[in-house]
Amino acid sequence: MRIGIIGAGRVGSTLARKLAGIGHEVAIANSRSPETLKDLVSQISGPITAVTAQEAAQYGQLVVVAIPFGRINELPVADLRDKVVVDACNYFPERDGRDPELDEDRTTSSEKLRALTGADLVKAFNAIHWENLRDRGRPKGDPARLAIPLSGDDEEAKAVVAGLIRDLGFDPVDAGYLGRGGRRHQPGATAFAAGLSAAELDALVHAAV
Repeated sequence: MRIGIIGAGRVGSTLARKLAGIGHEVAIANSRSPETLKDLVSQISGPITAVTAQEAAQYGQLVVVAIPFGRINELPVADLRDKVVVDACNYFPERDGRDPELDEDRTTSSEKLRALTGADLVKAFNAIHWENLRDRGRPKGDPARLAIPLSGDDEEAKAVVAGLIRDLGFDPVDAGYLGRGGRRHQPGATAFAAGLSAAELDALVHAAV
């Protein structure tokens, strides 16, 4: 699969390394320029190239957005419309600035990102610690295999993302639709960065109100 990644921080760069390592064609971008990613790209085995954010959005059959939530207005939104977009962002008001709609729980950060982009949006990779994403992938059936929650309204898009999660050595757990499900694994939720097995995480997210 051709995968664009917008954001080259810990989560974005870890996903780039892992996805290219299993054979996906990855185009990664940051907020500066492709030249600033030369060192990162040189350290990754597999098909990967550094591009601009717009090029990453255009390139990917699936696009991962892994940037601070406060910078989503910088995204090339026209190029994300109707694509499968994985939202790995989190809202942290001390970093991103206050958003009254989010502070009052009138909506979620993922719903705002979907409204902005018009994408088939799936929230995933936001609730696993980046070091676990880097180090804790395990074969299917391994008792130490961790789970990653995902949520979204498009079942086909969720199935694609669930397949990637499995390929990376984790078990996907469907937390539900984007609004209600996303609340179950956003910052402050009990499932956020919990580091649980699939059975444990499934019980936790579906016990959440």
